[in-house]
Amino acid sequence: MSSAAEPPTVAVPLDTPPRVASLGTGVHGTHTTTDVFRLPDLWQLHLYTYSAELVVGGLSHTIRPGRVSLVPPGTEVRYRYRGRSEHLFVHFALPGTGGSTRVPLLQDAGAETPALTGLLRQAVAIAPRNPVRAAAEVWTALWRVAELGAPGGPAQAPGPVAAAIAHVEAHLAGPLAVPDLARVAGVSHNHLTRLFRAETGRTVVAYVRARRMARARHLLRESTLTVRAVADAVGIADLQAFNKACHREFGASPRALRAAARAPGGDQRSPVP
Repeated sequence: MSSAAEPPTVAVPLDTPPRVASLGTGVHGTHTTTDVFRLPDLWQLHLYTYSAELVVGGLSHTIRPGRVSLVPPGTEVRYRYRGRSEHLFVHFALPGTGGSTRVPLLQDAGAETPALTGLLRQAVAIAPRNPVRAAAEVWTALWRVAELGAPGGPAQAPGPVAAAIAHVEAHLAGPLAVPDLARVAGVSHNHLTRLFRAETGRTVVAYVRARRMARARHLLRESTLTVRAVADAVGIADLQAFNKACHREFGASPRALRAAARAPGGDQRSPVP
């Protein structure tokens, strides 16, 4: 039996909610120290509270409290227990057909363990009366598992660019000067500028302008807010400046954008870039 230095990763399509077949608290190791099984058509998500051994594809992995595993359908798993062992589990299908996220088969949840435990316990509690809500809780848990090791994921503090972007998204109606964003991100003005262009392909100023105009387009097309209110909502208090920004970004005035969306056959969709 070989042992893996690093657990393999699995491709997880998370673009649509899971279809939950079963979930709850699994109790094992009471009558036998070994279980060998597979689920031909279902994924397995386990959040562990005990120490044991998990063997997948001939590779042995150590289970300990706070670890979480995500095993794809049709995969044979072998558990070797050290006594009574309880874990939260979800068996589910992933009907998504979009892009997949690579996730370690087994990883430490770390500081996210309480949050994941709460999500799964909530899903277990509400599943009998509200299975759709339970699936939503599981979907959230799966995304958190997928992001455990990702830069800026829930197990890590966000990087400077992520911190700056979060501030921009929360404060589009206010002033967003680059030096202020750099202070929020905890880096110098020049360093944020370099990092931002490397990660997004845009300058900070261009990103702020694009996000403000995307929000403005949405509000003009989908709401009944006045043009003045829309301008204020995206941090451009001067109406003449707002009108020029719309012409530059969309080739039309704010009122023309709104009229085009309201016209018969007009495109009512407002995709967010």
